[in-house]
Amino acid sequence: MSKVLIIGGGAAGMAAAVFAAEAGHLVHLFERNEKLGKKVYITGKGRCNFTNACSMEELFDSVIRNPKFLYSAFYGYNNFDAIDFFERLGVRTKIERGNRAFPASDHASDIILAMERRMKELDVKIHLRSGVKKVLADENGVTGILLENDAVIAGDAVLVATGGLSYSTTGSTGDGYRFAGECGHDVTGLRPSLVPMETGEDYIAGMQGLSLRNVTLRMYTGGKCCFEDFGEMMFTHFGITGPLVLTASARVGDSLQQGPLACEIDWKPALSEEQLDDRLLRDFTKNQNKQFKTVAQGLVPSKAMSALLELWGSSPEKKIHEISREERLAFVRLLKHFPFTVTGLRGYSEAVVTAGGVAVREINPKTMESKKVKGLYFIGEVLDTDALTGGFNLQIAWSTAYAAASAVI
Repeated sequence: MSKVLIIGGGAAGMAAAVFAAEAGHLVHLFERNEKLGKKVYITGKGRCNFTNACSMEELFDSVIRNPKFLYSAFYGYNNFDAIDFFERLGVRTKIERGNRAFPASDHASDIILAMERRMKELDVKIHLRSGVKKVLADENGVTGILLENDAVIAGDAVLVATGGLSYSTTGSTGDGYRFAGECGHDVTGLRPSLVPMETGEDYIAGMQGLSLRNVTLRMYTGGKCCFEDFGEMMFTHFGITGPLVLTASARVGDSLQQGPLACEIDWKPALSEEQLDDRLLRDFTKNQNKQFKTVAQGLVPSKAMSALLELWGSSPEKKIHEISREERLAFVRLLKHFPFTVTGLRGYSEAVVTAGGVAVREINPKTMESKKVKGLYFIGEVLDTDALTGGFNLQIAWSTAYAAASAVI
């Protein structure tokens, strides 16, 4: 039986504590906050989308960084294992649109309380308000940890489950990256991910509060399309947000660090330009003596019309019979290629996860153990691996926690 010290009482840390204690180890969990699972509590808008009941292929496809590194972890403990785990702990679960798994109660607290109950049953020692200052190690491997109150806690294994930099109010202060660096590990470039985006044009801010459904968003770098997807998004005072945008931020965040991206929205993705022009012609034929702005109102939400008309360049007061073919086609192109510029990502305080982290080439993918320091493990968001929304990032937490807890001798 080993004495296992876990730094961080979030998703990965709590799961690892349960798994390690179930394997017969003496487990101590250290959390700097006054309670466990503060970030888990706010995930999925407080409902906790804790995994995704998709195929293994889709699970890997949803990982943005280093999916191959997670091969052993995902096959060792998959998404259905996670569902079974919480059902075993007494949490009734349900599957919603997009195969997203939630507690049936829609309360994230059920996930946290279930793990807390299990830890109590297993006699896990939980230390709240206990920040860790340093991981202690010698030439033979880890020896323990130094707390912020300068107390030394000896241990046979240390699992770092400190999270990233996103939602710092929940205690994600980046300590794990410091621990990694002090132990000789490289930490890759960090940035917010699954985060809203800032834009450069005033007319975007002018549409603040407008939500779009069933549109296509495209982004370009160097003239080449680097992102295209279909779904929902919303305009804000600073730019754009919503599911489509969060996904885009994960896909193009690295490209955005090189400079602004040209973007466009297709307001009518179900129609080709020719089909859309045919529809506009039919409307024109019925309304020859009405003003263009009146006839065009049915095509897009009213809050967007001023921006479209501004970009169109022709007078919206023109009567339909005065509109030239070129003007009509220009408006059709605008509906299919509404242009704007993304200038940057919002900050960590609005990000769901952190991209970047402890370099995975220095971690054993089967065990999550450091290749540099024996008995030191990194799990969850602190690693340089992240995924799309939909429960995939929490699955990384469960799978890496299981791999590490199962590997402790």
